[in-house]
Amino acid sequence: MIKIAMIEDDTELAGVLIQYLAKFSIEVINFEDPFMALSDISLNDYDLIILDLTLPGMDGLEVCKKLLAKHDIPIIISSARSDITDKVIALELGADDYLPKPYDPRELEVRIKTILRRCSKELELLKPDTKEEVFILNEDKQEVTQNGKYIKFTPAEYEIMSLMCKRKGFVVSRHDILQECSFLNTDEESGSLAVIINRIRTKIEQEPKNPNYFLTIRGSGYKLVE
Repeated sequence: MIKIAMIEDDTELAGVLIQYLAKFSIEVINFEDPFMALSDISLNDYDLIILDLTLPGMDGLEVCKKLLAKHDIPIIISSARSDITDKVIALELGADDYLPKPYDPRELEVRIKTILRRCSKELELLKPDTKEEVFILNEDKQEVTQNGKYIKFTPAEYEIMSLMCKRKGFVVSRHDILQECSFLNTDEESGSLAVIINRIRTKIEQEPKNPNYFLTIRGSGYKLVE
């Protein structure tokens, strides 16, 4: 359910809007006092604020300024003021919309949904592009999975894959692999390491001779990428 804070001292109008918007699963909490509204909004979560400009004790534009300074909540200004300056100032402050009174509650409902839909899309664009990891190392079980599927490695293959997973995206030199992996004999010809890596590639690559994951970085070593 959409939850809205309305700051409106016209209780009759507030009652009409509360009843009407409830039909669309929009819960409206109204505050006649702007100071109470500011206090409550700082403690509770709201999806949107409907703000009248003519309020007791504090001008609506000042309330708007205080809200925008502390909260990232869409604001619709609802006002009977005819001065275009108020509208310009409100929008310059950062209000999302300005709805002059009198208005049809249906228009308010449409504007609420339009703003929240737009905000939702903006939030989606801001979300980091989370990409599932292809290779997951579980050191407790001493296993590596590829896209959730267990791959059976020999002890030497597992040690190499374990190291590559820990340094995923970075180049690992042949020297480091030989030093870190106890199952490899550091006195062996370097060709034996290439043999083991080729065996690993046959298990994780669709085309072992043209790898997508376990890459050879000429003159530097190897890199595991996703």
